[in-house]
Amino acid sequence: MTKKSTPPKRYKMHVKKGDTVQIISGKDKGKVGEILQILPQKSQVVIKGVNIRTKHVKPQQEGESGQITTFEAPIHSSKVMLYSNKEKVASRVCHTFTEDGKKVRMLKKTGEILD
Repeated sequence: MTKKSTPPKRYKMHVKKGDTVQIISGKDKGKVGEILQILPQKSQVVIKGVNIRTKHVKPQQEGESGQITTFEAPIHSSKVMLYSNKEKVASRVCHTFTEDGKKVRMLKKTGEILD
């Protein structure tokens, strides 16, 4: 008997790539940054300037020296909230329709349209 592999579950995300978000919990609480990458299989996001990690890289060739590189590690999407640059406030997101019938995302606190 062979075991069938199921595809990874894709979680519905409340944020998109390029959105400005604020961190609401953890060591980076209060920081604001732009989303660089979304990982829907793990429900995680990578944010510019947040959750910085260091990695020690061994030399690959002889005579080359090792390096210490820094990179942004992903954090869970439940730790971020959409942020309004105009009002300088974080808000939840809701969906609404425009006059021409297009469905768009809107910030609940400010009424700002995102899409």
